Amino acid sequence: MRPQLVAGLDIGSSKTAVVIAEVTGDSIHRSQVKILGVGQARTGGIRREIVTDIEATTESVRKAIQEAELMAGVKVERVYTGIAGEHIYAWPSTGVVAVARTPGTDGEIRPGDVDRVHEVARAVVIPTDRELIHAIPQEYIVDAQDGIRDPVGMAGTRLEAEVFIVTGSGPAAQNIRKAVSRAGYTVAELVLEPLASSMAVMSDDEKEIGTVLVELGGGTTDVAIFHERKVRHLASLPWGGATVTNDIAKGLSLPYAEAGRAKERFGAARADLVDPNETFEVAAAAAGQTRHIARELLAHIIEQRMDEIFSLVAAELERSGLASDLAGGIVLTGGGASLHGIVELAERSFAGPVRIGVPGEGLGGLADSVRRPKFASAAGLALYGSRRLISDSPEGSAPANASVNGVIKWMKDWLTDFF
Repeated sequence: MRPQLVAGLDIGSSKTAVVIAEVTGDSIHRSQVKILGVGQARTGGIRREIVTDIEATTESVRKAIQEAELMAGVKVERVYTGIAGEHIYAWPSTGVVAVARTPGTDGEIRPGDVDRVHEVARAVVIPTDRELIHAIPQEYIVDAQDGIRDPVGMAGTRLEAEVFIVTGSGPAAQNIRKAVSRAGYTVAELVLEPLASSMAVMSDDEKEIGTVLVELGGGTTDVAIFHERKVRHLASLPWGGATVTNDIAKGLSLPYAEAGRAKERFGAARADLVDPNETFEVAAAAAGQTRHIARELLAHIIEQRMDEIFSLVAAELERSGLASDLAGGIVLTGGGASLHGIVELAERSFAGPVRIGVPGEGLGGLADSVRRPKFASAAGLALYGSRRLISDSPEGSAPANASVNGVIKWMKDWLTDFF
């Protein structure tokens, strides 16, 4: 396989990030993904992962991609673009078919049987205002034998498949595509951001034993639960970094932009980890004057809101019914995971171990440039795109307006991603 370019685009509520990579190799296990360029821009026109100003969003996308192209010294045309937010809805669906018997096969399950069972499992009613984002194969059952990852070649008479259906708001998806198109690029595929991030920051072992990805974004906090290498539960909470910044602005009587800078430069998630005598300087209301604020006070404001968010995540885990199956604990990623003391705060809310998820494992080139939690989605989207390229299948790329009828073949790629 000749080197090919792939780009991942994460349009968040506070920042837009792009990762451009070069992909070589002819299989998942023999491939190399080399980071060539990274770009970011402050996002305009996005609120809680929904486009509210398409022109401002377009400009953010253009700036971020052009910065990445300049760093990489290449031009890209298509970008694998993330989608997330409260409009995402997911549920499991099952399908059952009789294995087709043809002369010479001796009841052997063929790829066509797998295609048929996928189609049956996806035969669900999706409202006209919603769009299918993913239909992820979870497991197969052959003649009551469950836990099968790839049934092709096995003997059997009855094949059952469980898939995880992920849908999103049709208008939200179309507005993302419009913003990218107006910036001069094409959306290769819309990909759910927590799933993309999991490729960049989680191991297969973690997905096997039960682990939760908590993505602390600007507008929302997204939760994805993995167990037995399956996606078991997805949720999006309408609170994130912007909520914390609002609290700081109100609590310290600061302009919103100044509150954001204070959070990034001096913020901490645990007040008891900050020197009570330490202060920082901000501009006062009167021109040319400054005032000093105790860093401990800033940390107290952040701690109160982040503690509330983690409590809501913990409640979501209980609601999922999977809280007892999470031996791998919690992986925190996204921009909010960079806060000093965030792990120590999270450990108060969750029973299992907590760690920060940072992309970079298995990446080459300028991998150091993405070794921060805020690049998890963009790096994961580039990894997702690399696997789609390596699959080298005519059906490998879903159309921009991916519909139920257009995903029979490309769902198979998720077998590699999650199994």
